[in-house]
Amino acid sequence: MTFGTKGFLAGISVVAMLTAGTLGVSANDSLIKAQSDSNQWAVAGHDYGNTRFSPLKQINTENAGKLTLAYSFSLASLRSNESSPIVVGNTLYVSSSWGPKYVYALDAATGARKWTWEPEIPDDVLQYACCDVNNRGVSYADGKIFVGRLDGKLTALDAATGKSLWTAKVVDYKQGSVITSPPLVVRDKVITGFGGGEYGVRGSLQAFDINTGKQLWQMFTVPSPDEPGGDSWKGDSAQHGGGAAWLVGSYDPKTDTVYWGTSNPGPWNTGVRSTGDGNFGKLTNLYTASTLALDPNTGKIKWHIQTTPADAWDYDGVNEAVLADLKIGGSTVPALMKADRNGYFFVANRETGKVLSAEKYVFSNWAKKWDVNTMRAEEDPDKRPGPNHPAKDICPNLIGGKNWQPMSFNPQTGLVYIPSNNVCMDWSVSDVAYKRGVFYLGAEFPTKEGPGGFLGELVAWDPVAQKKVWSIKEDLPFNGGTLTTAGGLVFAGNIHGDFRAIDAKSGKVLWSKNLGSGIGAGPVTYSVDGKQYVAIVVGRTAALPAFLGEIGKKMTAAAPEGGSLFVFSVQ
Repeated sequence: MTFGTKGFLAGISVVAMLTAGTLGVSANDSLIKAQSDSNQWAVAGHDYGNTRFSPLKQINTENAGKLTLAYSFSLASLRSNESSPIVVGNTLYVSSSWGPKYVYALDAATGARKWTWEPEIPDDVLQYACCDVNNRGVSYADGKIFVGRLDGKLTALDAATGKSLWTAKVVDYKQGSVITSPPLVVRDKVITGFGGGEYGVRGSLQAFDINTGKQLWQMFTVPSPDEPGGDSWKGDSAQHGGGAAWLVGSYDPKTDTVYWGTSNPGPWNTGVRSTGDGNFGKLTNLYTASTLALDPNTGKIKWHIQTTPADAWDYDGVNEAVLADLKIGGSTVPALMKADRNGYFFVANRETGKVLSAEKYVFSNWAKKWDVNTMRAEEDPDKRPGPNHPAKDICPNLIGGKNWQPMSFNPQTGLVYIPSNNVCMDWSVSDVAYKRGVFYLGAEFPTKEGPGGFLGELVAWDPVAQKKVWSIKEDLPFNGGTLTTAGGLVFAGNIHGDFRAIDAKSGKVLWSKNLGSGIGAGPVTYSVDGKQYVAIVVGRTAALPAFLGEIGKKMTAAAPEGGSLFVFSVQ
């Protein structure tokens, strides 16, 4: 379904802008207080809705060209630094890669170090981390910092001192399950998932008591045969079915609902877990490659949207759900937006789970369209690989139309800013047997360039009209996440290390600075003592290029590895 462009303007994020009094009924009071202060950046996505929109506007389209370095800070850790800092009060908290190797608390205005926490991370975590030793940040609530770890643990730190308060075991990392993304705090619960879809783990989300670290519930994202959806798996394949919830969650206090995406099913050879072709019927492999709406009190699934049933292309459904109110057809709709790996941009009613629209935001040919009535894609059978049926020139590639790098939504422009990829692939499957802690794939996937002479693109997307408004093409994929502000700006970096301030309406680059290493992380902005700052972590990905052949070699050559925090302001 496509909506007309005239008169339909996106509204302000309901999650970001509801009053603290209303939110406090169903959310964590300390976190709501921190989120309601526009000077802070207290949650991974700035607010529970993951909008990554800041109302700060001291830095704007008029003065962005005058941005200068306020300070920099070495993270003392190379390789795949992907953390978005959080800022609470006048303290900035940032984590490094490798475990994290370190978590730092800094004076947000000067970069002076307040404390450093260094966990004991086993030396062998790299072999169990599918796609690098990254850590994407920490979470805050009730005077505590919460850190997910590559060794499958969750730790709570005293935000003032860095002292460890408790550590809970979430999962055995030696099965191929690592934690790379910050948890979500709702009331007295810290909710986290973990990775491992490529290792044949059985995904789950778990909630822990904010004060003690005691596990309060666990919800498996892949059902057993006797559970609802269990008959969507062939034989006993669900026990190694993937569906890991390894990225970030969102939360709507109005309906008390948590939203989380789930990864690809395992193995990549669909003949093991489904029919091996497009006639999969009920063998859709629930709840993989899906968006789940959950009750945060129990973990029970309220509804789901499976965007790629019986996935055959590694089209993870983990990408973040962005929550906002949109004006559609003259009505205000409580919307959930998702730029899926499969190349379709989904808009759904987040209260009911009804999909309102699904349109291609990048070049995508594995399906002709995604039908909102049948909740299925109309696939091109030539593009679905399976046993005795290799497929060629499939777009997008397994890194997706968008990978983990976060998008942002600006309620003033009504646009979403998406770091997208333009990469394709061939795909053939092979026999595979499960072995604990080892890749469980059963596929080969040589990479190809997408059409048009570019491999990445920053896309400004109208989620109501479902169309591209402007874009900046990049010569390489896997570029950084985005931040957007009331100053009319979008901030984003690329794998060459170019960090930019961009006019949010026109796409004109107003300022650019090369920071010496590739950028994947999403920027943040905050204000201390009346002065606005923009912060970005740099440190090029190291493992991901190995999945991408010659394109991966170009990514590696684009910039050296790094590991630093850079903070800018207008002097």
